Amino acid sequence: MAIDVILGLQWGDEGKGKIVDYLAGNYDIVARFQGGPNAGHTLKFDGKKYVLHTVPSGIFRPQLINLIGNGVVVNPITLEQEIENLIKAEVDYLPRLLVSRKAHLILPTHCMLDAASEASKGNAKIGSTLKGIGPTYMDKTGRNGLRVGDLESPDFMEKYQALKEKHLKIASIYPAIDYDLEGIEKQWFESLKTLRSLQFVDGEYYINQAIKKGKKVLAEGAQGSMLDIDFGTYPFVTSSNTITAGVCVGLGVAPQLIGEVIGITKAYCTRVGAGPFPSELFDDTGKELGRIGQEFGATTGRPRRCGWIDLPALKYTIMLNGVTQLVVTKIDVMNTFNEIKVATAYGIDGKETDTLPYDINDKKIEPIYRSYSGWECDLDDVVTYEALPSNLKDYVKSLEGILEVPVSMISTGPERKKLIVKEAAVEV
Repeated sequence: MAIDVILGLQWGDEGKGKIVDYLAGNYDIVARFQGGPNAGHTLKFDGKKYVLHTVPSGIFRPQLINLIGNGVVVNPITLEQEIENLIKAEVDYLPRLLVSRKAHLILPTHCMLDAASEASKGNAKIGSTLKGIGPTYMDKTGRNGLRVGDLESPDFMEKYQALKEKHLKIASIYPAIDYDLEGIEKQWFESLKTLRSLQFVDGEYYINQAIKKGKKVLAEGAQGSMLDIDFGTYPFVTSSNTITAGVCVGLGVAPQLIGEVIGITKAYCTRVGAGPFPSELFDDTGKELGRIGQEFGATTGRPRRCGWIDLPALKYTIMLNGVTQLVVTKIDVMNTFNEIKVATAYGIDGKETDTLPYDINDKKIEPIYRSYSGWECDLDDVVTYEALPSNLKDYVKSLEGILEVPVSMISTGPERKKLIVKEAAVEV
């Protein structure tokens, strides 16, 4: 039995949570493999909205096991808040939410360092979510981080104090910031009660044994492929591997166990924070995309930058991930446009290319567009691919031809039921 993967192909916010929730019924386990509370996966059903930052998006499916993998970084405060919302929603989470002992903990001083570092950069800010993600991964690779399993150690407080002191020394090199360390630290320790109430597992053994027993596993990614620490728009990236390769190290599975790779892309592009964005629109069209799409970060609340879909970037992330099927979300946002554009290539130094340069930050990139006629109609009552407007089907067919990957699903709205599955969809 293979492990299937769902991940974002852009700069995050592609609508992964909804797709995981929709497909979760086909699986036994949903596992988050990287990232932390800088990610926000939004789900809407039964007239209610839920935002998950750490908990896998399969938690709303009864009987489904949800694993927070070793590649995730966990802030106990954020996790406690999510669990409180699950309790309010009457979700029976306790026997179904597992945490890998090797997942690293985000300390209050990690968040403090994140804020101090970002504030010191002035105009050179990278757009950090200030959730302590970067400093936590730095401690992980620096080999002195704290892990969930350390909560079971009698020496936990000694380890905590040692790491805290290290952070305070580092913080002293930055200008002072307004940060209530004492108050946040108190809240952090109180939230450990909730984390300790969950079942800790050796995630790598758990997943591999489950696969051997024939269990179906869906790996859920956070952020997007263009934010990958190695292959994204560095340095305007996150601190983990957001691509398929991250599944192997974030859950402890071998490459040959990877099955379907389901890549999620919006019908247009968005980005939160700083960093290059070749197809960004600064005109009324960009504002209209943001308004109709309600483009505000689920984690930060910051308005997202908007632009037309970028196919050179998509071809790049499809290649990196080994995508076997595409899901196009937010197609309904473009219902009112009479013209829709697609960036099919870049103009760089007077030459046309469909590949990304080594450092996209230092190049002046002029996107080369192809125009499509809009469908200019509502999609609320459309439930099959065949019933979609012909102009929309032409748009989707063109994407499939250029990207050389089949589109298996199209999202026509934020709700769980607003999802059209193509007849030619690859089985999962």
